[in-house]
Amino acid sequence: MSLTEKQKEYLRHCNHRWNVKIGATGSGKSFVDMAVTIPKRIIKSKGEGLIVLLGNTKGTLERNILDPMRELWGPDLVGNIGSDNTVRLFGKKVYALGADNKKHMARIQGATFEYVYGDEVTTWSEEVFQMLKSRLRCRHSHFDGTCNPDSPLHWFKTFLDSDADIYQQKYVIDDGVLPDDVVTALKMEYAGTVYYDRYILGNWAIANGLVYPFFAADPDRYIYSGQTDGMMGSFYVSIDYGTHNPCSMGLWCVGHDRAIRIKESYYNSRKELRQRTDEEHYAELERLTEGRYIRYVVVDPSAASFIETIRRHGKYQVVAADNDVLDGIRTTASLLNAGKVLIGSSCKASIDEFRAYCWDDKAKEDKVVKENDHAMDDIRYFVYTILAREYRWADWKGVR
Repeated sequence: MSLTEKQKEYLRHCNHRWNVKIGATGSGKSFVDMAVTIPKRIIKSKGEGLIVLLGNTKGTLERNILDPMRELWGPDLVGNIGSDNTVRLFGKKVYALGADNKKHMARIQGATFEYVYGDEVTTWSEEVFQMLKSRLRCRHSHFDGTCNPDSPLHWFKTFLDSDADIYQQKYVIDDGVLPDDVVTALKMEYAGTVYYDRYILGNWAIANGLVYPFFAADPDRYIYSGQTDGMMGSFYVSIDYGTHNPCSMGLWCVGHDRAIRIKESYYNSRKELRQRTDEEHYAELERLTEGRYIRYVVVDPSAASFIETIRRHGKYQVVAADNDVLDGIRTTASLLNAGKVLIGSSCKASIDEFRAYCWDDKAKEDKVVKENDHAMDDIRYFVYTILAREYRWADWKGVR
């Protein structure tokens, strides 16, 4: 694949200590690094310090960078991450580490870094980045990195606005190499959310107001009013467990390339003036699913006692949900806008929460207000744990 003019521009100017590409998803930010920058930096390294690849986790680093590099260069030049967190790249030893938590850096803390490549920098722990700054200390040390923009109050934006030796380049989705139909689809799926500003336009933007404003603006587009009795497909249940707080359960039918929340249960102990036991919650689960085979019950991962109750009865296969709030919200927004997730008209609690669920405007980072969020949480558990994994509707061929 030939390089775009934007990628060629980067190669002409990335001779600074810090070289960062910021902007839209799928705009070609990482490709130029995998094809040119990383191999060139590693081959030219002088052995005066460590070579390090950093990503949010080792898993994302493997998926976003190393897997595509093997397709470009082959397994002889791009190895696999070993148990010692190193990988052979172009004949040299390279550390490959997660940067979401400073504990992952303990193995190389104190060392001098000659070259560092950073993937998804805005998802890192700030402590990791501060440590990195003090270790990138060879005269010829370089950092190449990419990220999607976040809040303008983010610590990495503060660094980029400093007087450090930084070259930064902004990308929008139309700068990239994605097919026109995929670009059109992504624009539609992020429309009406903060992610449109960030992942399409490449802007640093504050998350404020409603989390799903498009739902409140045009609810009929996202509400399914058809017949649900006798509906055919694969069935799942998602649960946000609560005793003092509300307990929200949703029954989902997946078929014909879409998922419909066909029925729900929402028990608010404060309103009812009575808390349910785990066994009573389990009885409600059986009532909700009566007459249907359930493939998985996806439960709030913190609900250990209730997960154990479900397993003890032996009727359902239960899994702990992936509770990544921000990625879960982003994926839910995308699939709602793509028409792949619909909410049944009888699911009143969910519909009410979609109209009220909002960002915390006072927080420096992306954070939701912990109110009107129990159905929102169980919907997110289902979308991010089932649809984005089993059905891969949110995979988009590794687009970041």
